[in-house]
Amino acid sequence: MGRIVVSEFVSLDGVMEDPGGAEGFSHGGWAFQFDRGPEGDKFKLDEVMEAEALLLGRVTYQGFAKAWPSRTDEVGFADKMNGMPKYVVSTTLDKAEWNNSTLISGDVVQEVSKLKEQPGGDILVAGSGRLVHTLTDHDLVDEYRLMVFFARPGSREAPVRERGWEGRPEPRGGEAGRLGRAHPRLPAGPRSPASGIDDQLFRPQARRNEP
Repeated sequence: MGRIVVSEFVSLDGVMEDPGGAEGFSHGGWAFQFDRGPEGDKFKLDEVMEAEALLLGRVTYQGFAKAWPSRTDEVGFADKMNGMPKYVVSTTLDKAEWNNSTLISGDVVQEVSKLKEQPGGDILVAGSGRLVHTLTDHDLVDEYRLMVFFARPGSREAPVRERGWEGRPEPRGGEAGRLGRAHPRLPAGPRSPASGIDDQLFRPQARRNEP
């Protein structure tokens, strides 16, 4: 059974819009204020190389589809992005033209649930704010990986709405919150005092009123 893994660049004030500056938002490009360093670059490379497929909303998909087909690199990142299966959720697209793409235009919850039932590895979600909200609301996300940048662009698009969750996450996956934090490959805090980046991982826990 596949897992849904949401991986996001997030600002200190919870913004996930346009971290690279390619989407035209007035505060876009805030992630470029920081150097992820070799450790951060390796984590993002490993994350993509180990994923079975991408699951994206329309805006993120179209941005990726415009940028990645013409890219190459020595480590195989671009080849993996262009070659792996991709699922795009949209009610406005007529077809998905990026290589190996499948359009999901029907019941998102039902179709993603079917994807999770198929054997395979992680299904990686990047960007795609509205899609993430839908997946979260229906308990379809198995893991959240947040690379928090100490910037405050001040926009409104947050990655995860605190709806139906109690309290705050605990560092070791305690029961105080709907999310527990733990991952052997992610440090528990900033990689260095001057990095300006904090890597965090959360896994949903059972709701308190569930058996």
